[in-house]
Amino acid sequence: MKKVPLHVQILLALILGAAFGAFFSVDKNKLEITYKKNSDQVTESISKWTSASIIINDSTETTFNSNDQIAIINKFKHYHNSSQKSIKLVFEKEKRKLEYSEVIAVRKEHTLATYIKPVGDLFIRLLSFLAIPLVISTLIVGAASLSDFKKLGRIGLKTFSLYIITTIIAITIGMGLANVISPGTRIDPSSKERLMSSFKEESAEKAVETLDISIVDFFVEIVPKNPFDAISSGNMLQIVFLAVIFGITLTLIEKKKRNTVIEFFDGVSDTMIKMVDIFMLIAPFGVFALIAATIADFGFEILSTLIWYIIAVILGLFIQTYVVYGAMLKLIGRVSLKDFFLNIRNAQAIGFSTSSSAATLPITLDCVENKMKVNKQVAGFVLPLGATINMDGTALYQGVAAVFIAQVYGFDLTIVEQLTIVITAVLASIGTAPVPGVGIIMLVMILNSINIPAQGIALILGVDRILDMLRTITNVTGDAAVAVTIASTEERAKIAK
Repeated sequence: MKKVPLHVQILLALILGAAFGAFFSVDKNKLEITYKKNSDQVTESISKWTSASIIINDSTETTFNSNDQIAIINKFKHYHNSSQKSIKLVFEKEKRKLEYSEVIAVRKEHTLATYIKPVGDLFIRLLSFLAIPLVISTLIVGAASLSDFKKLGRIGLKTFSLYIITTIIAITIGMGLANVISPGTRIDPSSKERLMSSFKEESAEKAVETLDISIVDFFVEIVPKNPFDAISSGNMLQIVFLAVIFGITLTLIEKKKRNTVIEFFDGVSDTMIKMVDIFMLIAPFGVFALIAATIADFGFEILSTLIWYIIAVILGLFIQTYVVYGAMLKLIGRVSLKDFFLNIRNAQAIGFSTSSSAATLPITLDCVENKMKVNKQVAGFVLPLGATINMDGTALYQGVAAVFIAQVYGFDLTIVEQLTIVITAVLASIGTAPVPGVGIIMLVMILNSINIPAQGIALILGVDRILDMLRTITNVTGDAAVAVTIASTEERAKIAK
């Protein structure tokens, strides 16, 4: 019997996981409450309440309606994190009151779909555990193998130029679509009020998680004080710097010793890639669990509320992924678009499932080196760098989100303010970690730069997880497209000589 290709298995896992999550979805009118009772911790479920109140030190602080599940959870977290000593929840249900004193935790209920999420988390951890040793080994080998400093400088210049140009194009596309579609003017006041209320506390927490981007500090902090600290903390920019400098310096030592070190790291790189093949055997199960848990937790209801915003983001991501990268591959790289997009499917699927460019890096390297036959030296240099500094999907989303929030608040952005968004988003996309959810923190910084209330992120937090999955597809596709394009131009230049 013919074996089902991995990309088909992953696609089936995505579809079945979404269906499973929808069937075993979290009840939006049900809560699990953990509280102290006679020195013991007790967990009870409550559903179908008509109203609810949070009482702090015997004083009613906030009241909620029957459909305010998320608002109740976020408000409780706010009070709990602020070290309030006595938190009581009071629910009215069927003309009677239910009181819970000394509440410890309030959360959504668990369903079968959310119970299997650890399987997906394990899959992400397995891929993440490969990322740093793979980045270090491939970059060292890549930089050391490019012993011609002129060639190394040429490839480095091409890499940075294409990454910066595609990022600027992505932001421009996002802002252009947001200005044309105007999603912020299409949201009704009641929906705006409900979203702001539900995610008020979470947005307030995110609003203080700002990123201070200084050009001078950015370049200074690329250099690690302690290389082992950079590795243990997962600081990708510092790791990239360490590996590139190490690889370049290797070319200056005695050939015999140099080859020994290169062979060692080449062996490490090959071992990591082989581990990718092994870990990918459980990819369908990990993808199924991740998608099922995401759909069960977030559902589809909120999508209808923000449909025009979602359309603007998805349309922009599609244009960037298939039109912009397609044009680059065809006009500059002169490669087959059909072959490229067929060979990158596994990386796109894993990127969608994990929402992390770093976790997907081992898969991207495997696709580019083994399926697209890109020179290992080029792939080993370009892709780890891309996973760190190239976030076109995230940058595009920043452009749409910033204009959307400005429109909701009634701000008419000037050309200067829109240029500020472009510059800030480029710097932010270079200087932030390639992990899930970082886009929201980047967005806070962008909103602050144009004096738009950062609390406006509450409008989009409900759909951020799903859109994060989609924009990671663009991020990993962009990395691969640049690597293939550069490899093709280098190959043509070599033949021309």
